Amino acid sequence: MLLAARELLAVSSPLDAELMVSDMVGAWWGRRLRRGNAEQVLGEGLVDYAAKAGSPAALTLLIALAYLGTARQAAKAEGAALALIERDVARPRWADRLGAVKPTGCYVSRDAYGDQDTVVCTFGYRRADSGEDRHALVMVVDYNMRGIARDAWVSSHVDKLLEQARAEAEANPMLRFEEIEPQQARALLESAMKATAEYGDRKTAAPVSDSYSAYHAFARSRIKALPPGRKRPAPLHSEAPYSRDRRAMLAAEFLSSDAAEHLSDPSAASRCADHIIDYGCDQDFGRPLRVSPTKCETFLLDWLPRKVMLSPAEQEAVPYVLSAWARFTAPRTGLSEEGLRATLDGIWEATARFPETYRDPTTFGLDRGLVERLLPDGDLSALARRVFAFPFLQGEHGEVKLDLLNPADEGDRRILLEIDHAGEPGRFDRDEHLAWHEEIAARLWEGDPPQLWEAAQRLLDLGHDRHEVLHVLIEIAERIGDDPEELATALDDIADIPDEPPL
Repeated sequence: MLLAARELLAVSSPLDAELMVSDMVGAWWGRRLRRGNAEQVLGEGLVDYAAKAGSPAALTLLIALAYLGTARQAAKAEGAALALIERDVARPRWADRLGAVKPTGCYVSRDAYGDQDTVVCTFGYRRADSGEDRHALVMVVDYNMRGIARDAWVSSHVDKLLEQARAEAEANPMLRFEEIEPQQARALLESAMKATAEYGDRKTAAPVSDSYSAYHAFARSRIKALPPGRKRPAPLHSEAPYSRDRRAMLAAEFLSSDAAEHLSDPSAASRCADHIIDYGCDQDFGRPLRVSPTKCETFLLDWLPRKVMLSPAEQEAVPYVLSAWARFTAPRTGLSEEGLRATLDGIWEATARFPETYRDPTTFGLDRGLVERLLPDGDLSALARRVFAFPFLQGEHGEVKLDLLNPADEGDRRILLEIDHAGEPGRFDRDEHLAWHEEIAARLWEGDPPQLWEAAQRLLDLGHDRHEVLHVLIEIAERIGDDPEELATALDDIADIPDEPPL
């Protein structure tokens, strides 16, 4: 990277330099390291390396990182750059203008469904002799993916870009293009970039475009150039938060409506309606009434297969209930007939793939009664971690019939864990040890914190057996105590089990 930074000495524009360095540091964006954080290990490591090199290319790179880096990288890079400047290391003429920009306008293009916002922020350099170097940062915010910033790019053809966006909105009644305040744009984009960073887990990065990593650092720095001071604007069709009672009332209103009168299984339809409403409230910014082809496809083919245990009757009913829901909500949100037709077409296209995509765990030979004991809340994503916590749930152990024990019940949990430790009858600290196993089992059951199961999976992937993994989790929980942030950090840092794991 330091060799590549020599090219920075030859560029004539601060914009080109910023984009080059943003592309460079994007090489490790989203990377998962077994030990440490990529921004710290690689980003701060690059700053330290450049500081020691002390060359003109190194100084140029440090100047750029002082503006484009994370807060820690920027602080270290600024100090190192000042030290090199005091030693009279040469720097390019454009270095003083790096990042010296002012916003000239902010705009958003919204689709009528409320699926996504395309935000355009335009900037110009403050110095008159810079030739303006006008440019636009464009970012796509995807509300079907938890409001993440899904795509980003930069254009130097600002006027052409804005003219094209206006023309598309005029030609397409499903689009709306308007100017927004810079404070609103900043709040919207900061929230979206945060959602991207927090998406998924250590094994799953956010589903962003190929170009997002290259523009990530540039976008972060430009957003900071926008004035703060406003809350994030609510997505299209947002409403006040839905309480449990309000959700139940909405479901009852739907089930009694003309749109739902053709649904033949009222019980299955009611449960499916609850899932649709919960998805809209919890995953779509409190918008259960919003429908679109993409949202309905994501619900059917992504969220349901990962999150919800459906009965056979519900699996059969859910596409029909979703179509009825679209007809019920369209008049309430003002969705056009064209939009409703497209949504219904999208549902039926997804319906053809739903039976294959929704892999009912009972089709793998798991007893439905067993699955229902493990998933009384229907949270399908919890199945693996709950099986890990309670592996003995069928058959008999002495006079105990395991099929009658409920892992959701605290008393039955103790019995199950005692059976799990039947080979350690004379252990001197048995009661205390079982109490800690109960603590870890309860946390795994609830998925709290999520880092607990993520750490367990990493250790299992390395070939460690179940009891070794549980004992390491117990040791960390006992050492950290009740501080949730410290516990999450300690679990994130687990890369392997020491040679002599705690017993």
